[in-house]
Amino acid sequence: MRALEFIMKKAAPEQSRSVFIDAKISQLGDWRGKTLAHIRELIHDADPAIEEECKWVKPSNPGGVPVFSHEGIVCTGETHKQVVKLTFARGAALDDPKKLFNSSLDGNVRRAIDIREGEKINEPAFKQLIRAAVAANVAVAAERAARRK
Repeated sequence: MRALEFIMKKAAPEQSRSVFIDAKISQLGDWRGKTLAHIRELIHDADPAIEEECKWVKPSNPGGVPVFSHEGIVCTGETHKQVVKLTFARGAALDDPKKLFNSSLDGNVRRAIDIREGEKINEPAFKQLIRAAVAANVAVAAERAARRK
């Protein structure tokens, strides 16, 4: 059994979501793990109600993708060889005055931030982007609820 699978099976259900991301960060063991850990901390600083989970587990990506949600997906934290990619589910609808989005700029819905080794992110602007993404999700959820009435 792979180490990550073992950790996931041993974790209590309420802990397993965060334990997955802990294991993913530990498993990386390089700049990508440190970057993802730092980004995770910034996300929780911006919105302590953020929930974590793992999605899209497959043989080519056995650990899956860390997903940060609040009333829907706020962003994902994918790790590639050259970048840590933070994809915002409703990124195209968000104001980005500090121009943090630097990837997937042509899409109608998503936007992404690619962080390369050694790069720093504008932390206050990033936290504001997280808060704006949460606000967009909350607004969409409220709109859906109003339509159901």
